[in-house]
Amino acid sequence: MKKALIASTALVLTAGVAAADVTISGYGRTGVIYYENDTGVNESQVISRLRMNIDAATSTDQGVDFGARFRIQWDQNSDDSGQLNAGKLWVTSNGLTVEIGNTETAMDSSGLIYATELGSYDRSVGFSGVVGDFFAYDADPYGNSANDTSNRLGVFAKYEIAGATVMGSMIDPDQANDLPAGIDKEYSLAVDYTWNDVLELSAAYTQNGAGFEDNDIFFVGARYAVMPNARVGLNYIDTNDEDDSEYGAVGQTFALYGDYTLADGMTNIEAYVANNNRDSNETDNAFGIGVNYDLGGARLGASLQRDYSENVTADMGVRFEF
Repeated sequence: MKKALIASTALVLTAGVAAADVTISGYGRTGVIYYENDTGVNESQVISRLRMNIDAATSTDQGVDFGARFRIQWDQNSDDSGQLNAGKLWVTSNGLTVEIGNTETAMDSSGLIYATELGSYDRSVGFSGVVGDFFAYDADPYGNSANDTSNRLGVFAKYEIAGATVMGSMIDPDQANDLPAGIDKEYSLAVDYTWNDVLELSAAYTQNGAGFEDNDIFFVGARYAVMPNARVGLNYIDTNDEDDSEYGAVGQTFALYGDYTLADGMTNIEAYVANNNRDSNETDNAFGIGVNYDLGGARLGASLQRDYSENVTADMGVRFEF
């Protein structure tokens, strides 16, 4: 991601601190999303997002990196948009990164869990839409739900070595008070491995997802580059419940997916077909196809998908990064 440098002047703070800088990065996207429905909600809407990550970092003479991040994010149709979110602090040394605060989580950081997403909006109603509930880095201020208070604490660790990434996280929904009945700390573990940029493997497990007791989620995925410009993958996720529930358990889901880049090097076609066994489904099969056109620093994208309610959804838009 290309970053806009705000301040790059070296600041000699102490004998042990070499330099500090602050950067802003992010992306914007806008376009139209269509969702077939009979609820009285407009089926076609203009949907936009602006995300700005504010990062500050410094390095010591001993080679230890420290940093922090705030995010400002505006989402169309969201009451919580445009506010400064809860921050996080991090430290990195010798391949190990540890975050404190509004951290990433291991499940949400799995390398392939969102690999079926299509178009400029990166949507997948067949897989990403049925992964269950688990904590993730929060773009909004804390305190939006009963198990997401201003006292939420996250701890995340990541270690990278020889093509492998091991991640673990713990989220305490309220470290200052006793947790209410049915709410508990979330624990998550994930492992990613890439071999020669040809084979990608990813697995993750979450206990008490989103703080709900017994909301346990297991994910495994693999993707293989059959050619330099073509990949195929298979994902599986198990939320341990075929019935809809208060914590979003949505059964087991398989997804077969792939993408192909045309000879021009700028046009990428992607697709998936997925199967989910949730009891309330109108159909157990969902599918989608999408396309992205690289403009160099921006991309045009579109997708057409059908979900488990047999409703059709489509989108078309543009996304640029800075």
